Parts: sequence; structure tokens; C-alpha cells
Amino acid sequence: MEPSQSLQAPGLRPLLRHASSRKGLAMQYGYFSDENREYRITSPFTPIKWCNYVGTLGFGGIVDHTGGALLCKGDPALNRITKYISQLPASEFKGTTIYIRLKAGDGSYEIYSPFFTPCLKELDHFECRVGLSYSRFISEYKGIRTEITVFVPNQDQVFIQDIKIENKGAAIEVDVIPVVEFTHFDALKQLVNADWVPQTMSLKAHQQGDFCVLEQYAFMKRDTAVNYFTSNRPVSSFDGDRKHFLGRHEYGSWQNPLSLSQPELSNSEAVRGDNIGALMMHLGLLKPGETQRVIVQLGQAESLSSAAASIQKYRDEAVVDRSFTELASFWNNYLSPIQVKTPSASFDTMVNIHNPRQCHTTKNWSRYLSLYQLGYGSRGIGFRDSSQDLLGVMSHMPEEASELALKLLSMQKRNGSAMHQFNPLSMEASQGDSVEDPHRPNYYGDDHLWIIYAMAAYIKETGDLSILDRKVPFYDKDAQGRAIEEASVWDHLVRAIEFTWSDRGQHGLPLLGFADWNDTVNLPKGAESLMVANQFGKAILDLVPLCDAYGKTEFKHKILGYYETMKGIVNDQAWDGAWYLRYFDEKGQKIGSASNTSGKVWVNAQSWAVLSGFACEDRRYKALESVYEHLNTKYGIKLSTPGYQGFDPMIGGVTTYPPGAKENGGIFLHANPWVMIAETMRGNGARAFEYYNQINPAQKNDILDVFESEPYCYPQNILGDEHPQFGLGRNAWLSGTASWTYLAATQYILGIRPDLDGLIVDPCLPPDWEKVEIKRSFRGAHFSITILNPDRKMKGISALWIDGRKVEGNKIPVLPAGQYQVEAYLGR
Repeated sequence: MEPSQSLQAPGLRPLLRHASSRKGLAMQYGYFSDENREYRITSPFTPIKWCNYVGTLGFGGIVDHTGGALLCKGDPALNRITKYISQLPASEFKGTTIYIRLKAGDGSYEIYSPFFTPCLKELDHFECRVGLSYSRFISEYKGIRTEITVFVPNQDQVFIQDIKIENKGAAIEVDVIPVVEFTHFDALKQLVNADWVPQTMSLKAHQQGDFCVLEQYAFMKRDTAVNYFTSNRPVSSFDGDRKHFLGRHEYGSWQNPLSLSQPELSNSEAVRGDNIGALMMHLGLLKPGETQRVIVQLGQAESLSSAAASIQKYRDEAVVDRSFTELASFWNNYLSPIQVKTPSASFDTMVNIHNPRQCHTTKNWSRYLSLYQLGYGSRGIGFRDSSQDLLGVMSHMPEEASELALKLLSMQKRNGSAMHQFNPLSMEASQGDSVEDPHRPNYYGDDHLWIIYAMAAYIKETGDLSILDRKVPFYDKDAQGRAIEEASVWDHLVRAIEFTWSDRGQHGLPLLGFADWNDTVNLPKGAESLMVANQFGKAILDLVPLCDAYGKTEFKHKILGYYETMKGIVNDQAWDGAWYLRYFDEKGQKIGSASNTSGKVWVNAQSWAVLSGFACEDRRYKALESVYEHLNTKYGIKLSTPGYQGFDPMIGGVTTYPPGAKENGGIFLHANPWVMIAETMRGNGARAFEYYNQINPAQKNDILDVFESEPYCYPQNILGDEHPQFGLGRNAWLSGTASWTYLAATQYILGIRPDLDGLIVDPCLPPDWEKVEIKRSFRGAHFSITILNPDRKMKGISALWIDGRKVEGNKIPVLPAGQYQVEAYLGR
């Protein structure tokens, strides 16, 4: 089944562009196929490994563009399945691959991989279609066309490789050999304990009727978790020991396994050592025009007997087809709440397809598993990270988002602060890096405030005030590991506000803790943070309407008093003449001041002073103009400037990077959408869209030798103009950039954002946009919104009609389920 059939919702077709409209862009590495909701990679020689996600944290992982796969179940650190070492060269085997073997008339064999890696034989055609939770590989070699679709079904935990092989040439004998290399479930020990790990790993083969199943496990988990590898075709031979498969005591190679020069594999079972799974399947003589299909399964279950029904299920081609159709239906439904059509093709590509898909990925994976964050050690679900990720999925899956929000609240402490990260299986939390330095605080000054934005967003999207009554335990435990106290969601939010108010320093500003969002500025105890001060203000703004709706008038007046006091302190103590300071250190010295040698101006102090409402009109203008003058580059806004020139232990991790890298003057993309939002708040749609375009990966498809990162998702960072590799992107996929840029685009540039009593229509557009169309679902109603801009204005709705009836103001009220036509005018 073609993805154009399965992944295209008929109701959305008018708002999606055909691939042909994008083909004017350079196509050295690939192009966008919007109609199929794919990015199509046309060369295996991408600047770095590009990847895709399949499944969820429950079961799934990463598939790279040459077929390697990094899979886990539940916990990437403690339940890893495949051995994928991302630091190896791109040419090396990583986790999984498929070999095709052709038998010549003289009986000799030729092998190649339809993924290109690891055989590295030049293919006549190569394509990797990066789709929504699937990747499809299409290749041709000497008349053999191979199409391989890899995905994880929505309803089951199994990695499917659906292989279709067509002979477009003369008759030839064809064999298919899928291979997986298993890792020890404890991923870090796999790399650091070369004695214990191989002693504990085993692989056995089982015959189940006509089929072979390879069972792999670690000794200590053999009664609770086994990995299995099988297919829907009879297997003539197999290998389970890497030494035997590669041959000659592993002086054979993944590029050319010596076992594949023999008619059959050796049927090795690994009782101690490097466990792999390799299955030899003879397709026989493929006639011209003939197609055969092989379905390979890789999964994990408590036992082979418990997996038997699932294994049998996915040997059925019709079940595999149906599962792929169900995956497509899921994405049709998920993307349908917001679809847009604007004058910008790359904007539409991201907003309609790839940006909400990335938001879904970050909601599921937090920062737990990528080619950059490998899930080792204590890394888990981040409180701050996931609180922000929820913002990007709230309009698409609010109920699931609220479930994660409640789980995050259970990581809050009774004093209102929060644990920094937690393991989703054990629910054990830690304070991350903060525990490593006894001279610095062991909490983060900002974590607990982010969840206020997430809860407010949920209530605005759904109108569900009852969630505030839900009881959630605090993280504090007694000696038996039981929660000491639980309280309502509302009380959790109140305690978050009160913690910041009570945790202030010598200027009256909130204490930094170990760090705020800018993790790598780690100042000694007593430092104060302007970002936390502004977050506090923004959190109060989000809570005030909830106070009105929830009947908390007394608390509303109390926090408005906090707001005015903090606003006064920020403006009295932290204005540096043309911009706001970023920190006061423990001695009261300024950081982010014109008087500093390095780090004179920081972007977050400027954008958040606008988001909080603390900056008056004059200072808002000056602060944002300072961002444009000092921090803006053609590839995005830098976090600070100028960069620190050497390590300073008093400032911390930021000074471990060279100038222009990451937090030390790099373009940290996460901070860019906050400036976009700030610019829309002051009515500068042209500037907001300029900033949007600068970091839009879809805009970089013709400069990929500079950017290098995937053009279909946001990376975490781009090297800044103080670095010799200015413009290079890294750390793709798992970034808070995804959710905030999606909000900046949909709720502030397009201006359609939920409120307690309706949908606000408040666009801030580039002046040359005369018309935009938005489909938005909200509380069961479906709105087709057209915004007209005949006078080339940037902001200010002058008239709003719903089904031909004029509405006062710029808010669509909550309406019964149904279809509605909305027209809004900028200008006259």
C-alpha cells in the first residue's frame, strides 16, 4: 500500500501541497513530498546519519537512513535491545541490516545491502522515505528492486521489516538474510564491562512448525524478558554468534561476512559472547516480473510462549497491511486538529506535518533516547523538558497530555520545587547534574514553574477545570518509600508559586539554584536569575484567569501583588540601559551587562521580559532591538554574545564550550521561538517570521552541506558566528524547540490560540501575506478560518464573522459540535 493512499486524509487535501511544488529546491540529498507526508532521501551519503522514530517509549526507537536501528522497550538505559553505537563511522553496521544474495550461473554469490550500509556497494537507485512513524527504503541493484517498510504497529510491541523483492531483470536465484546484533539490556555495561556482559548473554534457536525463532536473553532476565527474531518464511539456516557469521574469528567484516560465501550459515548458538540473529531465507529462482515478500519480526516478551500468538499474527501479510493502515489512520486523526495554508510552502510543510510530528516524538521520548542522548546512566524523563513538550501536543492529544502532566506533578516536592528528572518505569527521580557539585545548590530554580504553563494550556484547550481537584502525591517519601503527602493539582500549582516567592536572593530576585533553563551557567549558591523572575511573572499571568474560573479570588489578589512587586524589582535592578541583565552572581555582580567582557547580552532575559509583561513598551522595544542588533544571525538568534574565551570554574559548564558552540554564544534553537512570540506581542509580524525562517529546517534543504542536520525536524543547536563551522546543526529531534516553535507558528504568528471561553483570533503576519487559511478543531467544533489582509497590516483584527454573522471582538466563542466558517480581517 502506497503512503499516498494511507497517509493522506481526504479532508485535509486542499491544504497540502504536491511534491512538485517543492522540486525547485536543491535535491542533492532529498526533497519533501508533502502529499505523502514524507521526506524522501535520495542519496545514502547524507552529511551525517539522519534518522526517524518508530513506536514509542513503550517499545520502539530510532531507524537511521541506511537501515540501522536502535531499539528499546520502556527504558533505553536498562532495557536496550539492539547494539547501536552512534560514534562509529557512518559506513559501519549499527544494530540491524538486511543482506540480499544473488547466485550467479557458475554457483558463485554476490551480496549487497538494499540499505547501502554495510556492504557499501553502489546501488542503481536508493531512496529512504522518512514517514510518520515508519521508514520505507526503495533500492535497485542489477535488476532487483527491493522495498522495505519498517514500523511498529500501534497495538503491539514488535518491530516489523516488511520486505518486497521484485525482479525487473533476467531470472536469478535470490536469498534474503536479515541480521540483528543484540546488546546487553544494561546499555552502559555493554560498553564498559567486557568480562561480565558476554558471560551473561545467550541465544538459542527454536523450531516452531515450519518457522525458526531465535531467542536471545541475558541470564538474569531470562524469566522475565526474552528478545525474539523470526520471519514468515522458512529458514534454511541461521547464526546466533557474531564470530561465526563474520567468519575467520571475526576477521571477516560486516561489509563482507564470510559466512555468506557459503551455501548455508553455520547454525551457531551463542552461549557466551556477541549475540546476533541472522536468518537465511532462499526465495528460489525469481522470474522476470516476479515479486516475493518477507516479513521479519523483532520483539521482546516475557517468554517465547507468551509471544507465540503475536509472532503468528504478524506472519500474515494481511495483518501487516492492516496494521500499517491503522498507523496511517492514527496520524490522519492526530494531525487533523490544525492544518494551514499560507503563502510560505516551507512554513506549511513544517506546521502541517513535521513540526507536530516532532512534538509527538518529544512528548513520548522526552530527552531519553537519540543519537546524541543515548539513554545511559541517570538520564530519564525531564520535568522541565516534558512540561514544555506537552505544550506542543495539547491541541492534538489533550487527554494523554494531562496524564503525563499529572505524572510530572508527582515529581514535585512538598516545598513546591521539583525533581529534575525521573525514570518512567521505577518512578525514581534525581536532581541530575546538580548533585555532582557540593558548592552549588541541588535543585533547579525553574523546573517547578513550567508545569503551570502546561496545566493552564490543558484547561484552556479542554475547559476541564475539574482536573484542578485531582489528588496527586508529592515526591517526598517516608522510610518505607511511601509518599508522605498528596494534594490537589491546584495546591501543587500554588506551592510552585510560593516556592519561587520564598526562594529569593539579595536583590529580591529568585535564586538560580543549580541552574535555570540555561543549564550550563552554574553559579555558586546565592546567584539570582532573571529568567526565573520572568517565568514567575508569566506563571502568574497564566494562573490569574484560572483563579477567576475556579473561585480563588483571594489567591488571585495575592499573586497579583507578587507580580507587581517582582515587576518593580526586575525593572529597578536589572535594566542595563539597552537590555536586561541575565544573572546576578553570588557576590551581586552583574552577568549579561555591557560592563562584562564576555556574555554581555543574553537573549532569554529580553524575550522573557516581554512574555512576562514586565517590560514596558519602551524597554520592550529596546530589548528586542538589542536582540536583533547583537544576537541575530542569518542562521538564527544566538543565546549570548560575545562567547567566553576559556574555562571559568566560577561560571561553570558554559565556559567548557568554545565560542559559538551550544550555550557559549551558539544558536540554541529553543530560545528562538520565545523571541518570535515576543515580536508578535509587540506587533512585528515581519520580524517574527524572519526569525521563524532562519531556523526552519525545511528552509535549509539547499544548504545541507552547511547545516548537515535533518531538514525535516528541528535540531537542538546550530553553531554560531564565532565558530568556524557557523551554521552547522546538531542534536536533532528531542528538543523543546519543537513545541515552542509550533506554538509560535500556530498561536502567535497565525494567532489562533485557545482560551477558557473560546478561540482567540489574533494573528501577527508578515505584511505581504494577504490571505491565510486555517482548519482548527476545538472542543468538538471544527472551524475553517480565513484571515484576510487586504491592507497589508501585521496585527489587529478589525472584524470577525462566524457563518456570516459578525462577532464583537476577536474571539470565537465555545460552540456546539459542528462545522463553522470564520472570516477575520486585518486592517479595514
